[in-house]
Amino acid sequence: MARSESGRRAARVDRPGTWRTSPCAVARRRVCNAGRHQGLRAGRVATQGQALAGTGHRGPVGGSGARTDPRSGFGTAPVKQVLKPAVAMLYWLSGLACLALLLGTLHALGIDYPAKIDSLYWGALLALVGLSLLDACWLLRRPSPRIQRELAGSLALDRWNEARLDLQHDGAKPLTLRVFDHLPQGLEHEDLPQTITLPARGKGSIGYRLRPSSRGHFTFEHCEISLPGPLRLWTARRHVAVQSTTRVYPDFARLYGGQLLAVDNWLSQLGVRQLQRRGLGMEFNQLREFREGDSLRQIDWKATARQRTPIAREYQDERDQQIVFMLDCGRRMRSQDGDLSHFDHALNACLLLSYVALRQGDSVGLATFAGEHDRYLAPVKGAGQLNLLLNSVYDLQTTRKPADYSAAVRQLMVRHKKRSLVVLITNLRDEDDEELLAAVRQLGKHHRVLIASLREEVLDSLRQSPVQTADEALEYCGAISFLNARTSLHDRLRAQGMAIMDARPKELGPQLIARYLNWKKAGTL
Repeated sequence: MARSESGRRAARVDRPGTWRTSPCAVARRRVCNAGRHQGLRAGRVATQGQALAGTGHRGPVGGSGARTDPRSGFGTAPVKQVLKPAVAMLYWLSGLACLALLLGTLHALGIDYPAKIDSLYWGALLALVGLSLLDACWLLRRPSPRIQRELAGSLALDRWNEARLDLQHDGAKPLTLRVFDHLPQGLEHEDLPQTITLPARGKGSIGYRLRPSSRGHFTFEHCEISLPGPLRLWTARRHVAVQSTTRVYPDFARLYGGQLLAVDNWLSQLGVRQLQRRGLGMEFNQLREFREGDSLRQIDWKATARQRTPIAREYQDERDQQIVFMLDCGRRMRSQDGDLSHFDHALNACLLLSYVALRQGDSVGLATFAGEHDRYLAPVKGAGQLNLLLNSVYDLQTTRKPADYSAAVRQLMVRHKKRSLVVLITNLRDEDDEELLAAVRQLGKHHRVLIASLREEVLDSLRQSPVQTADEALEYCGAISFLNARTSLHDRLRAQGMAIMDARPKELGPQLIARYLNWKKAGTL
């Protein structure tokens, strides 16, 4: 009976809502309730995360992976933040530290001072601690403005582009904050960070400029904002996840700028000099009336008899010819002249010549070698081929591999059979003698070959600089020896009947276009 009575009492004690409650039972119920509450919260968070991952929400404009408010389109992604003392807090702490040092010095020297000063000091210190805690709590609970990034999906290498950050503030009071956009490595920026004041329940935006220094695919991860506390004692540095993606292409701005100009005017702006046409083209274009200066060979006698007036045939340069670029991606193309590497200059030159050739009705293709993964794009004509070229080369990068010309030529001859103009863009050295001669000789049996060899600008500057010291004399002799060996290799290639172009990287594009147009007008392709 005693045991049963004690069991009933324990049951009444443990049952919630009874009049007899022990401290142990209260603590046990609190722990159980807290665990149940945390479990429900964790379940809700997990459910939200699974739903977000399952839907694959893109977020705001620019390819963001953050969540988006459906009413406004602004991101509401999770925020990482760090609290830092503001300037006002540092001033107060410095003042109190100086006062404490002064009071300690007076006490050590035995100098009397009013006792109220100690009370005022401790009161000010406690007040500062309380206000700082209150300001920190308010700041941690203050919501961040929603951010949306406006960015072009494609950028041009080494060209300044515009970007914008749109912010929306839902608070009842104006908000002043500092904004910085974290750019991926390989992008330079201007006009960052910036300070902006957002009106109550209003929007604002900041603009900045960015310039890519390398090609490829780039992802923007987050923006950083510095948010002040209500009492200006703390500043919260928050990283708001705003994801965007963009692609950096070779410098195609000049390509599409040329659409608005005539071909000849645009080529003259690039510095291309065309030779006068040495003869008539090989492809028939149209019939027209006989003009002064036309030769008798141009007269179409049948059309003349029908029209009873002299009719002449007009010819044009041959169309539907094929150009294939063999682009070296090896270690020699990593040389840097100015802001761009030799490889970037070579890509720009390929695109410029491709644009001109496609407008002339020819087909353009590409083959790379000495890269991580060799790429091949079959020659095709039409305006759409330029976009294919851009998408094929925008993420190409150089490697530390040596150029294997023999393997590259064998691979091209297997893939491409039709006779074409093959433009080999590389950086020739004297050690390429035997291997290069054999490969180019084999390639020249089936194709018209043009070798474009890039020359470092530092060699020209060393050759033209005055010599005053022993070190400068050694540098000068080394440059001259290297250039002489390079010239000797070019002479041996010319003796094999190969066309050689020795060009500085910045001049490669105009020189390639000039050589192509001259050959095309002369009918030598």
